[in-house]
Amino acid sequence: MEKDRKKGIIIRMSKKEFIIKFTIAFFVIFFSFIYFINIYAMTDKSPVLVNKFKRAFEKIQEYLILIATPAAGVAICTGLLMRKFSFGDEERVRTAKKLIRGTIIAYALIISTKLILNFILVILR
Repeated sequence: MEKDRKKGIIIRMSKKEFIIKFTIAFFVIFFSFIYFINIYAMTDKSPVLVNKFKRAFEKIQEYLILIATPAAGVAICTGLLMRKFSFGDEERVRTAKKLIRGTIIAYALIISTKLILNFILVILR
């Protein structure tokens, strides 16, 4: 009886694939939203809400850089100290390398987000 019942389609993907696809979809939606808000904000009849959104994104961008810079510095110093004081323990060295690499990648993404948003604003003006 149970064999006759149809099962739904299950899409199997690894965790890494899911994170990559989710991140790409998020950035596409996020940047398209910002793009359309900026296009509409450049018109003469742009409502107050669109201008508030534009200013809010600019403030979020500033705060993100303001918070990320010291956090990245602390994380890199922590990774360097972990690596320095690992005393030959391979697990600690690997953890320190992952911490340093992850911090640099995350900070590069934050900086590139700022550059991309500024590029969109320059194109729209």
